[in-house]
Amino acid sequence: MASWGSFSFVYGPLVAFAVIGLLVLLLRWTFRRGHSLVASTPRQGAPDEYGLLVAVAEPDSFAEAELIRQRLLAQGVRATLAPTTQGPRVMVFADEARVARALLRGPR
Repeated sequence: MASWGSFSFVYGPLVAFAVIGLLVLLLRWTFRRGHSLVASTPRQGAPDEYGLLVAVAEPDSFAEAELIRQRLLAQGVRATLAPTTQGPRVMVFADEARVARALLRGPR
């Protein structure tokens, strides 16, 4: 029978503890909170909870909102569609809000 020497009774538990320690570290890294690589599901907020964005249109449906957004994009205004708690809103940055509202009031 092959033997590791006179200290073979020490090597077994040391290897077992090292493997368990490695598993503990890997599992702690895997299941820690706050640093996920997967994006969380966005939550809907009120129209005034979108930071630098300002609502310039309050359409009745998402299809109408997308048409308005595309029209603003075609004119060079950066716009996005936000599903708020009060329905869809077309949002732009505050410094472009006046231009966007003028474009939406103008002829189609």
